[in-house]
Amino acid sequence: MTDSQPTTRALRGSCHCGAVRYEVDADVSRGGSRCNCSICTKLGAFGAIVKPEAFKLLSDEAALGQYRWGVVSTRYFCKHCGTHCYGRGTLPELGGAFVSFSLNTVDELELSELKVVYWDGRHDNWHAGPSDKPWPMLKQSAADRAA
Repeated sequence: MTDSQPTTRALRGSCHCGAVRYEVDADVSRGGSRCNCSICTKLGAFGAIVKPEAFKLLSDEAALGQYRWGVVSTRYFCKHCGTHCYGRGTLPELGGAFVSFSLNTVDELELSELKVVYWDGRHDNWHAGPSDKPWPMLKQSAADRAA
């Protein structure tokens, strides 16, 4: 198998107390991403994105609370322990409908071995794509302001 071929596998994840459980088919060999938008920063989010059909909630939806932020996505968290597990939304720059799941909630995944890429959501700079280095939090580059 070459590096360019996806290595999708079934992963199981859960919240801290176990009330929320899910399964997702994802290629974690590509790593995960961090975003500098206000909600991702406050949550310390480290996630990966899949198409909705690759995600399956295994637990009862009654265990979920939700937080809708803007028009892009709704985040789902455990009502009991507060762990943010995943979000659903639509963003053309991400290919339309998506599920973003927290890699921090995947059971039996060695996070320290995953590559991290960074998105500049704080400045709606999605067109720039991911970066290998974190984007500035409080300032934009001159090129981004001019765009």
